[in-house]
Amino acid sequence: MPSTASPSGTDLSPSDLSRGNPPAGAASVSDGFRALTATAGVFDMNSRAKILLTGADRVRWLNGMVTNNIRDLAVGHGVYAFLLNPQGHILGDLYAYNRGEFLLVDTEASQAEEIMSIFDHYIIMDDVEVANGSDKLAAVGIAGPQSVDVLQAAGFDVPELEPLQVLDRVWQDAGVTLVRGEGEHILSYEIWLAPPNLGPLRDTLGKAGAVTVSLETLELYRIARGIPRYGPDIRGRDLPQETEQQRALHFNKGCYVGQEIVERIRSRGGVHRKFTGFEIAGSVPPPGARIQAQGREIGEVTSATSLPLPEGERTVALGYIQRQWGDPGRTVEIGGVRATVSDLPFSGVFRK
Repeated sequence: MPSTASPSGTDLSPSDLSRGNPPAGAASVSDGFRALTATAGVFDMNSRAKILLTGADRVRWLNGMVTNNIRDLAVGHGVYAFLLNPQGHILGDLYAYNRGEFLLVDTEASQAEEIMSIFDHYIIMDDVEVANGSDKLAAVGIAGPQSVDVLQAAGFDVPELEPLQVLDRVWQDAGVTLVRGEGEHILSYEIWLAPPNLGPLRDTLGKAGAVTVSLETLELYRIARGIPRYGPDIRGRDLPQETEQQRALHFNKGCYVGQEIVERIRSRGGVHRKFTGFEIAGSVPPPGARIQAQGREIGEVTSATSLPLPEGERTVALGYIQRQWGDPGRTVEIGGVRATVSDLPFSGVFRK
């Protein structure tokens, strides 16, 4: 199978290859959101960075660095994980993929430099090399219930894939990698490829029926799915269990940085607050807006937006709340306006 990201001989000069221009002619926010939730929307993923790990100790070493199980990760599969400090606070989040001869770490570009610095700090006598491959590997995303139909119309063979499973393919004589996104009932894919092929792929997916969506629309889509983002929703003071991202944790994988705190929280009965969603009967609150109940402060908003749904605008937010108030259906106040605690992703948004 062809590989679109080989760590051998990688030149990391930022000027080598262009990452491609932002997509022109993006749909309106409402049309783009409708595509992502009801048909298919296509988008560049220039905000993501690709870090390559090589060397004989790469699996053992990364397993000792992050919260999820890298040791038993099958070739062609990925996991979501946190990177912690020794006190158990979150330094970053990432996806790690086993690509056979190397590991590929996918993270927000804004986190890449810090994560690589932390990696370098912890490589002592280990046979591990870390390289930023972002300028050699671009990505296009496609999401929506008709994603497979669009991919097939664009010339892709799309077999049944598990979430975070990757598969190498050839598309128009170019090596590409197809990646199934997270979520059992929300369909999405990424296509990793060399940057010069970014424009042609994006254009072909558009001609096959995908709607080009903007960054603003993608942010609405993220909030609707209830996916926390490092920076606004996950901060350096947060603990893993507070984020409710159980998919990032593995309790039988062996030692890693911060494990003692994570295990102590589990054995002693959890944390006092949780990340969750809120339905708001009013305007969009700003980040940091306080959540109150019975006249006292019980949480804060981290992200909020108004979703353009067929039945009308719907104001929703993500944030943290004291755990005793976090049951879905509980009534609280945000900025003096009535709000209801909600499960994530928000119900009634995504067409199955």
